[in-house]
Amino acid sequence: MKILILGAGGIGGYFGARLHAAGSDVSFLVRPARAAQLRADGLRVTSPFGDMHVEPRIVTAVGATDRYDVIVLSCKAYDMGSAVAAVAPAVGSASVVLPLLNGLAHLDVLDAHFGRDRVLGGVAHLAVTLAPGGEVRHLNRTHRLIFGSRAAGESPWLAPLAQLLAAAKIDVLLSPRIEQDMWDKFVFLATLAAATCSMRAGVGDIMAAEGGEAFIVGLLDECRSVAVALGHAPDPDRIAAYRGQLTDRGSPLTASMLRDVERGGPTEADHVIGDMVRRGAAKGLALPLLKLAHMHLQAYEQRRLRNA
Repeated sequence: MKILILGAGGIGGYFGARLHAAGSDVSFLVRPARAAQLRADGLRVTSPFGDMHVEPRIVTAVGATDRYDVIVLSCKAYDMGSAVAAVAPAVGSASVVLPLLNGLAHLDVLDAHFGRDRVLGGVAHLAVTLAPGGEVRHLNRTHRLIFGSRAAGESPWLAPLAQLLAAAKIDVLLSPRIEQDMWDKFVFLATLAAATCSMRAGVGDIMAAEGGEAFIVGLLDECRSVAVALGHAPDPDRIAAYRGQLTDRGSPLTASMLRDVERGGPTEADHVIGDMVRRGAAKGLALPLLKLAHMHLQAYEQRRLRNA
């Protein structure tokens, strides 16, 4: 099985390095600057599950006749346009595309280009960041990858890919309900990003503020109401678990989106929080807290672009 991973940042770099170290045929499609860095220093990963230093196979463009069996997208949502153009030559008649992006908006884009039958669903539960020197830093003891078919028929690559991931010691689940799994993470992530970016603080610090718990719980209720309205109600036990994580008074938990804000970078706010707002608004939901969080991040983006 030939695997192409678009990007060697946090998500793609981590899972790709583990697959490479386990002997899988993995190539990374990256920009020239990242390619030069990887060729000079290799791909380094620090993780509670063991550090790695691998010499990955690098490409900066896909040739007209190159084909891969599985194409993994680990880019940011705001790079989707260039990502689709970059991987399009790699997609053959039997290929599948596995996106590991936040939210759901990317599915419509990928379906339009490659067809729903070829676009899998995927959810990465992994806290990682890319250090200034290019090292991938794994921040906790979770490295779970859930994926599955969104079409009626299953791709022949599903089971072999799951086996490769398991051999790489990744906690993998081949899910028969992947779109619900994606909605579940969407609800959690939109809540966490809206809360921590709006307050510029972690969960514990928000909980210590007057009205902090009501703010977080209110956001979670709004996100859940959107999922319910769209026919993807999360399991009550799942919501209870989310509420526990999001109201833990000692928790330093933040969304990666906050780290993007703190370094003055672009964010996926429109692709996550904005998309949640638009989906809810189409169903007549008010969503005042989500709209406020989205407006807050829109203002940040306007200021960032002006200063740039």
